[in-house]
Amino acid sequence: MTELIQPSKKGAELAAEIRETTPEAGTIAVWWLGQSGFVYKSRSGTLVIDPYLSESLTAKYANTDKPHVRMTACPIRGNELSGVDLVLASHKHTDHLDGETLSPLLGANPNAELCVPEALIHHSEKLGLPSRRLVGLDDGWEHERAGFRVRALPSAHEALDKDTSGLCLYLGFVVEVDGVRFYHSGDSVVYDGLVENLGPGPFDAFFLPINGWDPRRRVAGNMSAEEAVGLANACRPRFLVPHHYDMFTFNTVPVSSFVEASRGLSAGIEPVVLRCGERWEIRT
Repeated sequence: MTELIQPSKKGAELAAEIRETTPEAGTIAVWWLGQSGFVYKSRSGTLVIDPYLSESLTAKYANTDKPHVRMTACPIRGNELSGVDLVLASHKHTDHLDGETLSPLLGANPNAELCVPEALIHHSEKLGLPSRRLVGLDDGWEHERAGFRVRALPSAHEALDKDTSGLCLYLGFVVEVDGVRFYHSGDSVVYDGLVENLGPGPFDAFFLPINGWDPRRRVAGNMSAEEAVGLANACRPRFLVPHHYDMFTFNTVPVSSFVEASRGLSAGIEPVVLRCGERWEIRT
């Protein structure tokens, strides 16, 4: 068995760092939780996007022909995160909308709200997540809490899929807080119209998947490292942060592929490769 990649900080140590960090004005602190999960903390509040902090998928697919073998140790459990005001889940897949992560997280943060695609409100309730804490989002819908202003836009994982009511099944998020503006794509390929949906800049950071698409994986794909770089070059954020790699052995790429592709970034765009559990800051 391959030894797990260890987070730079984890458990109580990571929880304490997040809790005790007090960003200055015009600054947000960022921690990568693995896969597409991040914590964003400003002086006014704490936002979590797409946390997967359990072993639910490994257990679900054990002894099947598609085992979900973990590569990176879980940095923290949902009930260890405190002071959370808002959680965003981009789509239905368990590594983004996980009942075993979100139930304890919401339990430990009784005032936190969870935003999900409006199309997935009923699914979220079936996971046991409390209806009164759920906020539905769709293309162009906005929500604000604890200083975080969130605008949802469609993502394509791999297509711009909608339910029978015309509601998006996959979302990305443009977030503004304390003068910082960033985009978290959720799971998505680069589709015609994405740049227009993002709207005019400036952006401080893009958080984009890099694991690409391979039919042998038998799961929906995402943009590759090269495509993430191309999107960044089209929109020119100050920073490009990769995600959706080093979680499951069957659905990943070496982060070196991003490092290589990032050599094609336009001047003024800085690649930022984080370790799981590592803190980073964006300053205006």
